Amino acid sequence: MKIKFIGATESVTGSRHLLMTDKGKQILLDCGLYQGLGKETQQLNRDLGLDAKKIEAVILSHAHVDHSGNLPSLVKQGFKGKIYCTPATFDVCEILLLDSAHIHESDVSYINKRRQRKGLPNIEPLYTVADAEKCLKQFRPVTFETKFQINDEVSFTFTENGHIIGSAAISIQINEKQKLTRLTFTGDIGRYTDPLLKAPKPFPQADYIICESTYGNRLHDSLEDSEKRLLDVVLKTCIEKKGRLVIPAFSLGRTQEILFLLDKLKNKNLLPSIKIFVDSPLSKKATEIVRNHPESFNEELKMYLKTDPDPFGFHNLNYIQDAEESKALNYLKEPCIIISASGMGDAGRVKHHIANAIGDKKNTVLITGYCAPNTLGAALAKGDARVHIYGDYFDVKAEVQAILSLSAHADYKGMIQFLNCQDKTTVKTIFLVHGEAEAKSAFREHLLEDGFKNALIPDKDEIYSLD
Repeated sequence: MKIKFIGATESVTGSRHLLMTDKGKQILLDCGLYQGLGKETQQLNRDLGLDAKKIEAVILSHAHVDHSGNLPSLVKQGFKGKIYCTPATFDVCEILLLDSAHIHESDVSYINKRRQRKGLPNIEPLYTVADAEKCLKQFRPVTFETKFQINDEVSFTFTENGHIIGSAAISIQINEKQKLTRLTFTGDIGRYTDPLLKAPKPFPQADYIICESTYGNRLHDSLEDSEKRLLDVVLKTCIEKKGRLVIPAFSLGRTQEILFLLDKLKNKNLLPSIKIFVDSPLSKKATEIVRNHPESFNEELKMYLKTDPDPFGFHNLNYIQDAEESKALNYLKEPCIIISASGMGDAGRVKHHIANAIGDKKNTVLITGYCAPNTLGAALAKGDARVHIYGDYFDVKAEVQAILSLSAHADYKGMIQFLNCQDKTTVKTIFLVHGEAEAKSAFREHLLEDGFKNALIPDKDEIYSLD
């Protein structure tokens, strides 16, 4: 058995890990998009680093685009097998992959207009809506805690890891030459104090683990601090300065967490009477999917639902669908909150809202999670005085704040807590992926200090043989 680490090795995005059995069977773990790597991003997404026709199956950890977003490309390049995921992950992918395809088509249409003016040939989108629709037909949902046999050598089980609705750790059993090898891919590990979801569950004993390391060098603030800090930012921006608060937020997970915090503040009579907009058609659909999967809710949210049946809706909250309504928000003179995708501020409607807000010191842009390097969110978070948006430079006069404790990723103590369900003497190697270099290096040291025997940081396209 061999593993080829194709993506999410040099960054937090582009998750893609290839398993190759001794008989030549190939199983792919995730097939995600790279994000926020500047000019390299386009080429990294077009070159999958594998032969799609040789892949027998894909096992998908969850629906975020950095894990699922390049599946239509895989199908476009000849993959004909099944894509295994949890039922909730399939529900999300049904809307997310189509939305991603629409963005690729729209972005290329805009780029091609500029290329035509310069006499340059058109470029093709990474994939189209038709490609995404074809891809969705190859999904096969598998429930949590159910052992599923892919072929005579490979079986797997999903266990909840608390990152987003439907997200899973993948525990794989490989039988080769009368020898059993147990490999677990953690996916993205959620928080034990997530405001919405159940805590991550223990996973079966593994010999080898592929582990994320996004916050391998960081500890989060408490969620109680998040609620207070969010209220402070709202009051300062919308009441004291009479400005607008723009919050880049991922459509699935982050948007619902922010709405839940605002709903709790509303029920405590602490939230001022201002208009709040969720400007993302995808966010409205994603919120409905979250509502439809209460089996993933934690006990706190289940108790909350007994007194408030809709934790993601309240007076003054408006979901924006139409593009013209979205544009009209830029002319709104009164204080307001605009929650819009993408979470890194680098695509979608939020990019327009940021462009229209950052030139006024009354306004605030609130960063609520990890932003990949070279994204607009990262530039704002590190305090750049000027930022580049849609071909123009903008001076940053608005206030920029961050509440990173809203992240759906566990910090390094949370990740170690997740891994501590394992017998450390049995785990031969932990492979660290899905993190920046400093985070992976720091997390490696934390793991060794905690008693794990071996933690490695693979390079891109490096291949390891599992004994």
